[in-house]
Amino acid sequence: MSLLTRMAASTATHKTADLVDALLRDPKRPGRPDLLVPPAVPAPDGSATTRLPTGPTGLGVAAATIRLPAPPVRGPSAVPTGAPGRAHIGARTLPRTPGAPAGPGSAGTPAGRGAANTATRPQGTGRPPADGAAAVPVLYCPPAVRDDPALGDEVDDRLVAWAEEVGVYPGQLDRVRATGFGRLIMLAHPETDDPERLLAAAKCALAEWSVDDHYVDGEAEEAHPELLGQRLAIAHSVIDQAHLPLSYAPQLEEVVQSDPVMVALRSSLDNLSRYASSAQVRRLRHELATMFVAYGQEGVWAATGQRPPVWEFLMHRHENSFVPCMALIDSVAGYELSAEEFSDPRVRRVFTMAGSASVIVNDLYSMGKEDPSDFSLPRLIATEDGCSEREAIERTVVIHDELMHTCEAEASALALAGSPELRRFLAGVWAWLGGSREWHARTARYHGTGTT
Repeated sequence: MSLLTRMAASTATHKTADLVDALLRDPKRPGRPDLLVPPAVPAPDGSATTRLPTGPTGLGVAAATIRLPAPPVRGPSAVPTGAPGRAHIGARTLPRTPGAPAGPGSAGTPAGRGAANTATRPQGTGRPPADGAAAVPVLYCPPAVRDDPALGDEVDDRLVAWAEEVGVYPGQLDRVRATGFGRLIMLAHPETDDPERLLAAAKCALAEWSVDDHYVDGEAEEAHPELLGQRLAIAHSVIDQAHLPLSYAPQLEEVVQSDPVMVALRSSLDNLSRYASSAQVRRLRHELATMFVAYGQEGVWAATGQRPPVWEFLMHRHENSFVPCMALIDSVAGYELSAEEFSDPRVRRVFTMAGSASVIVNDLYSMGKEDPSDFSLPRLIATEDGCSEREAIERTVVIHDELMHTCEAEASALALAGSPELRRFLAGVWAWLGGSREWHARTARYHGTGTT
């Protein structure tokens, strides 16, 4: 289910909606604001000191940490020669993240499932629900770096004008404006206050989500699951331009120009090239292709009536998340992370886990909407584990927080000796997570009335 679809769903009034609303609006933002600033920890003598995390924390991460892949070896000269316990990205040395000690979940128990996990839930509580029920669990996430409502409104105005120009969401532009995508991009990309740069990212995001709303969910037009694979393949010929023989190329072009979604995809990518290098644009094209694979998976679920198991949905969230939006962090900020560092398996692991964590926040939001057909993570956990909605929300928070703690620790380790661009990019990923959480939590457009 896309962001626009969730925005349009009617707000639930039951206790689950109250719990989710309190969870997302919880003023606690326990994550450190800046990934590159070491967290304070107590010294043995009780005084305050600082250090970078030595490994990921959370449930079931020990085995995953041990398996952190080594960098690719191109030949004998590429074998790392640095000090023991250090790895390399390019010509730079990076500290290896040691394996975390064995703990709950490290023996293969799925995070957040079963009675044994009760003691491993995140510490601390949010504000209690109005009905006096148990306190809300804490959602681990940093605060937003900046909030400039006027800038967000400016990006929204320009984005809606562009959507009208390319023809996506006909007759629904008021809803597009109400979702506040410009505000999301403003919050998530705090390194620039240039509305045109932010608009470039917003255009790409809206074009991506229009594929979902027009082709997959049937929100903007009637969905046809039996045609989804064909439509995605033709759309892919736009994000990775197909070059047909001259006698056939006009037929493809006619189809593309008659489809507003494809027009939006082409327009957004062309506009992005004003601010991004060809390598950065190619990076986004790759992420979109991966997302299209996940859309095809949704089409199978819809066509066959399947309700996916939790493991498959989590895999789906790896492929269908905010990753395409996050891939523009350096482009919007005006610098470039090298392809070598961006594609390093350890950087990719941190980056995609951050994307999964961010979209799980969106899944939690959808739990507060009256839409039983929504394949959100909490609903699938409730179905598979036979637990209450509140328990499903708590288990989802545990999964989210595991991803966040692991992402934070491993990104901190990678940033120690990576390039200045890598440090900046990882800090940008952390800021993106805080901005996205803030958008979900506080915008009046999402919650109906007022902000908290």
